[in-house]
Amino acid sequence: MKIAYLAPEIPALSATFVYNEIFQLEKLGLDVATFSVHDNQAIFSDLDLQDLKKRTSFLYQTSMLTVVLDQLQLLLKHPSLYAKALVLLFKDIKNTGVFTRLGMGLAYRFFYGGALANQLLKQKCEHIHVHFAHVPTDLAMYASTLAGIGFSVTAHANDLFQRGWLLKEKVERAKFFITISEYNRQFLISKGADGNKITVLHCGVAPAQFSLREDFTPSDIAKIGVVARLVEKKGIDHLINAVAHLKKQDKPYQLAIVGDGPLLAEYKALAGSLRLSSKEVSFLGAIDHQEIAAFIKSLDVFVLPCQIDGSGDMDGIPVVLMEAMLSGVPVISTPVSGIPELIIKDKTGLLAATGNVEELADCIERTIDNIDLTQDRVRKGVTKVQMDFSLVANSLRIYHLILNG
Repeated sequence: MKIAYLAPEIPALSATFVYNEIFQLEKLGLDVATFSVHDNQAIFSDLDLQDLKKRTSFLYQTSMLTVVLDQLQLLLKHPSLYAKALVLLFKDIKNTGVFTRLGMGLAYRFFYGGALANQLLKQKCEHIHVHFAHVPTDLAMYASTLAGIGFSVTAHANDLFQRGWLLKEKVERAKFFITISEYNRQFLISKGADGNKITVLHCGVAPAQFSLREDFTPSDIAKIGVVARLVEKKGIDHLINAVAHLKKQDKPYQLAIVGDGPLLAEYKALAGSLRLSSKEVSFLGAIDHQEIAAFIKSLDVFVLPCQIDGSGDMDGIPVVLMEAMLSGVPVISTPVSGIPELIIKDKTGLLAATGNVEELADCIERTIDNIDLTQDRVRKGVTKVQMDFSLVANSLRIYHLILNG
């Protein structure tokens, strides 16, 4: 069976779960054609990712002339499907506002959906699965109607909480609709979606890439680490403040921050204002995904204090927390969104109240000072990830959903 996969960016270092899922489905025997809304311009050292990028079609690089010709071709060859897709578009524009930016955006994506539909027909794809319920799903649901095939969705976080439009309709139209947490499922139901059509399927991690570390020796000065895009919802400022709080109590720690983002300069300035040296807080920038496993395994504790940002955006269940747990590294986070479905408080990790610097510092201290309890949580964390967050098991479920609906 040949299917298509669509996401905002393929491949993307910030969305490893997408390309890992594609590779796993190909191992299960599916022929996967990959489409990306944008070209991320990233350079990959991994040969598999280089190959994936070469064979991926970037929709928004299609010329407007080609898009118009694709629309005419679809109208002439499949007039009934074209009329059905137009009806959907008009309904959606009516629901979102005829003269709104969103309404105009839907029309724009309908046109590019035609370019996608032509590719689906040419490559004889029988189904299209899309990650993220915002722009990519707009493209996929119009393209699937124009091509006369089914589509399905995996919804995550930003695409629901900050950019969630027509969610009820998308659940209704999809062959199946996946989301990554029960928290998200309840959110969708609150928007009028049919809960019976929504499957909770956690993002999975590959044990081969993040295996349990061996012979780890704790650092003389405990090393705290995080891997995150430096944006408000990750709460990195709270982590920096927590390290400063511990320093005031004459409890030295080293914090290593991997990642880049718009708040990098602000966070560096914050560390400086708190009189934290470059040894106490180091900014390592973005690193290749192949190096992340070794970085995580070097840590005494992994801390990601997520929060809801000023626009209402928040994480779903960050995959990097799963990767740290699978590596045998103790984790600390906050009870935001679906995170408590992964980090069971005081069982598989610790949770600090969102934005509470003192409680976050206390969780770090408890993790370092009580080795026996920490190791018990680590063991339970490994089991939790292996049981509920397995890439292999979850990809198999998607495989059967695609085949059987």
